[in-house]
Amino acid sequence: MTEVWFYHLQSRPLEAVLPVLLERCIARGWRSLILAGSRERALALDAHLWTWRDDSFLPHGQLSEPHAEMQPILLAAAPDAIAVAPNSANVLFLVDGAASDQLAQYDRCVDLFDGNDPAATEAARGRYRQARDAGFDVTYWQQDANGVWEKRG
Repeated sequence: MTEVWFYHLQSRPLEAVLPVLLERCIARGWRSLILAGSRERALALDAHLWTWRDDSFLPHGQLSEPHAEMQPILLAAAPDAIAVAPNSANVLFLVDGAASDQLAQYDRCVDLFDGNDPAATEAARGRYRQARDAGFDVTYWQQDANGVWEKRG
């Protein structure tokens, strides 16, 4: 059964949270697919992952690049139809409101949304209800004032 985790970003932005979660995936030997809300966002995240920290390397590539199937972390944009992740991803990351009807093919789906944006929060609530109603194991995580994640549901 796919676990669907919702991360309500409030005190730290996506660019600070996503690389840490990707490091955890790499440490566990998991492969990841990041589905961004737009191609521009996917390109921006690609550039960010190359330079996000001097003492870290997150091996990744774009869906449109050669040898995408070899990448432990693969970036794509929501407009791209992805029936099956070519890198055999275990974890699907949804960012900037991206959605997928292929959640069941992953061990875990992580939906990261901007909790300071009312429209993004409301859209995430809809995705939460949809995942819950579809029978997925859904968990909601929220940052406290210090940026520590607290399980809320």
